[in-house]
Amino acid sequence: MSNIFRAVLFITLLITSTLSKAEISVIIADKMISVENAKIITKPLIIIEDGVISAVGTQSDISIPEDANIIDLSGHTILPGLMDMHVHLTSDASVHGYKRLQRDTSRAAITGVMKAERTLMAGFTTVRNVGAPNYADIALRDAINEGDVKGPRMFVSGPSIGVTGGHCDNNLLPFEYGVKSEGVADGPWAVRTKVRQNIKYGADVIKFCATGGVLSKGTKVGAQQFSFEEMKALIDEAHLRGLTVAAHAHGTDGIKTAIKAGVDSIEHGSFLDKEAIKLAKKHGTYLSMDIYVTEYILGEGEKAGILEESLAKERTVGKRQRESFSNALKAGVNMVFGSDAGVYPHGDNAKQLSRMVQFGMSPMQAIQSATLEPAKLLKKSDTLGSIQTGKAADIIAVKGDPIEDISLLETVGFVMKEGVVYLNKS
Repeated sequence: MSNIFRAVLFITLLITSTLSKAEISVIIADKMISVENAKIITKPLIIIEDGVISAVGTQSDISIPEDANIIDLSGHTILPGLMDMHVHLTSDASVHGYKRLQRDTSRAAITGVMKAERTLMAGFTTVRNVGAPNYADIALRDAINEGDVKGPRMFVSGPSIGVTGGHCDNNLLPFEYGVKSEGVADGPWAVRTKVRQNIKYGADVIKFCATGGVLSKGTKVGAQQFSFEEMKALIDEAHLRGLTVAAHAHGTDGIKTAIKAGVDSIEHGSFLDKEAIKLAKKHGTYLSMDIYVTEYILGEGEKAGILEESLAKERTVGKRQRESFSNALKAGVNMVFGSDAGVYPHGDNAKQLSRMVQFGMSPMQAIQSATLEPAKLLKKSDTLGSIQTGKAADIIAVKGDPIEDISLLETVGFVMKEGVVYLNKS
């Protein structure tokens, strides 16, 4: 063996050894919220290797590894990265109604890049994007995963599926323009086809509209859309492929029909009666109820272009939805945090947490609804949702204690996703 060959081999082995050595970070703080057992841990210490949590304990019982990068968050409380199960990252809260006809898919994708970073910096490390035009959300998800764009981990639906003239259709223009949304489908086989198409182009979750909605022109907010047979076909097709299904559903009949058809989550859930709550609890259905957004719609909506028809519907829906939220909570129904950000400004997602507390949740329950419970709904409890060994290092921090003041989470000072620090104001 020549000296030159030995030298090259030595350098190669040295480089390989250096590259294979795990990057180790250590986080220390005053407190940690342990969401899995609803406890506060004082003086926590977290060890992170290559984006994964390798050890969790206290500063008195774990030694700091040599050459570790120490992140000192003294004066802060750390908790898992927050998870929002109902966002529209490619939508702009200042563009509603007829203004949306001026925005094409390319513009929506650019909007998504801006709003994804804003959402991440607000402490939301995972989101479920339930509805976007022409698969723009799938392109955004892929760009984030490949490191081209800063943003939260995304689970995306592609175009929402709905009936002709329903909430998921585009009803703003007359017949002669021939405009309809790409997710429109009528009949059991047609909806199966749309599910297959969304999966073909990369959807992680399926979203459909079971009832009318607030922001759609010409729909009655409580009226059921899709028959039981259509909903069952759609949900069965998605479940065959291992995807979960979210149903936009305000009205009582549509909510109950979707639950009976096997849906995984009900979005909005405004008009819950006792039977609907009982069904949701029996089937383990999750409720994702956007109880903050009514304040934005009624306060800023007209300026953003929201139609008077929609404002009138929101005046009816908002109070009733909050009553439904409180009743479902008391009954012990599964609940996850879902803000509908995109209808209101991205980055303000956490404002809903204080409303969830106002309408019945404890601060710990509200935090669990945005951490533990979404991981269960997404079937990702093995990797997401809490600060535990073996899970992704998605960690945020705030000054003070959010259990004492939940509104502290509206101003996050530290954001880590998969071991990468994106924000540190400590």
